Amino acid sequence: MHRPKLKRHALLTAATLAAVLITGCSTNSPTTTDPAARAAAETPDPAAAQEQLAVVSAPSGTATPTAVADGGEGGTAKKSSLKVASYDRKTGRAVISSPPVPKPPAAPSTSASLSPTAPTAPAKPSTNPSASASASASAQPSVSVGDFIASAPAPGAPDGVLAEVTQVVGATEDGDTTVDTEPAKLNSVLGESKAKGTVPVDPSAMEVEPLLKGVKVSWAKTGDLHFGPEGAKLPLGSLRIDVGAAVATAEGAPASAAASVEGFVQLAPEVAFSYDGSGDGTDASPGVAFLGLSGDWASKWSLKGRAAGSTNGQPIRIPFAELHSDPVIQVGPIPVVVNLDLTCYIQVNADGRVTVDVEQDIKGDFRVGGTFSWAKGWTPVSESEMTGEPLKATVTAAGDVKAALGAEATVGLYGTVGVTADLAPYVRAHAEASAEGSSDGTGSVTGTYALYGGVDLTGSLQLQLTIFGTPIFQKKIPLGALHREWLLTEGKGEASTTGPPPTRTRTTG
Repeated sequence: MHRPKLKRHALLTAATLAAVLITGCSTNSPTTTDPAARAAAETPDPAAAQEQLAVVSAPSGTATPTAVADGGEGGTAKKSSLKVASYDRKTGRAVISSPPVPKPPAAPSTSASLSPTAPTAPAKPSTNPSASASASASAQPSVSVGDFIASAPAPGAPDGVLAEVTQVVGATEDGDTTVDTEPAKLNSVLGESKAKGTVPVDPSAMEVEPLLKGVKVSWAKTGDLHFGPEGAKLPLGSLRIDVGAAVATAEGAPASAAASVEGFVQLAPEVAFSYDGSGDGTDASPGVAFLGLSGDWASKWSLKGRAAGSTNGQPIRIPFAELHSDPVIQVGPIPVVVNLDLTCYIQVNADGRVTVDVEQDIKGDFRVGGTFSWAKGWTPVSESEMTGEPLKATVTAAGDVKAALGAEATVGLYGTVGVTADLAPYVRAHAEASAEGSSDGTGSVTGTYALYGGVDLTGSLQLQLTIFGTPIFQKKIPLGALHREWLLTEGKGEASTTGPPPTRTRTTG
């Protein structure tokens, strides 16, 4: 009775074995007949082994972007639907929320039609382990210890979040998970990928706090143009700040020599970011990294009157506007939060003797930041190319005065300062007697005078730049003082003078 069943089982086994052998032969046939193809399949493409991530502005008007890297995989982070619902920077405790999972519609009950007169028995708690596990599936934590979270600004985290989960405190059925975290490094989420790009800062998103009365702010953005004073149309992406302010007048100066500064600063800032996670093969740190600020600069301003002498040998600095922005740049799926602060100021350094009425127009660009390589470590980047020309030049009495209309900037990531820079285009007048001149080379002079344009660029790299995952340096690294000066106009003699207009001088550093 059992022999037919055994025979049938043997036939099925033989058929299955034959199918496996046939499938195996057809799958392996290219490798046995084409060794080159087998070698190509076993050797990964070097270009494909290191992912190239795009660096772009985060899309506006969308939900807060988040990326999560699995600590167990050690790879590049991936875009996630999780959100940081709240974050306490002091304690590192965060609440991570998951999107709600729609529940399937309940199946219609058939008990009434099958047994309309049957009594209803009281419900009993289930003792089936699998049923209990299914019921509590929604209360499972959405992240695990060792996961890395990168988030754009979120409640309690205006500078964004870059953290590693150190403990899962608990989860709720609503999909919220409370976790303890500690600050993480960028290489934890960027892995071995590469990224490089420059992203403009949206001028309309910058918070501006005027510090002096009469400060005016204008900006231009694609699709929403604003115009500066006097109907001047701004280049797209530009921010313009106009100021007119009195500065301290020298003691004993007549009322007609009251000192003041008036003009505008116009800039189009851009954040530069690059990363190469290939390292040097012996460390988890990146092989190359860069964070910096660059952009176009233009200013047109005038200094009038007899400014007071410096205070204890130090220039008088008058801040007139503070600006802040937290642009989010997308490095592949990862939201990188950049913190940008700008303080625009007037600075005057004078001996209290010279009276001036000077005006200049200056244009150019700048680039500051820090770059890392395994060969040199962190090194500063400090560059500026400016072009200036005088619009008016009158210098009376002997003396010296130097005035700047500049901006001090700090750039960081996720709330940590990485680079500080002070860009100060200036005008400087020096007179050995009494002189009156103009930008076309004509005027009346007694003695000699000279008017100079220039730019000072200073700053430093901060310890917090190690957020890239690079080795720690023990002190601030100066950017290196960049100082360039060019002659705007000059005069000498005791009679009216004529001559060609001054030549504009381009400076690079």
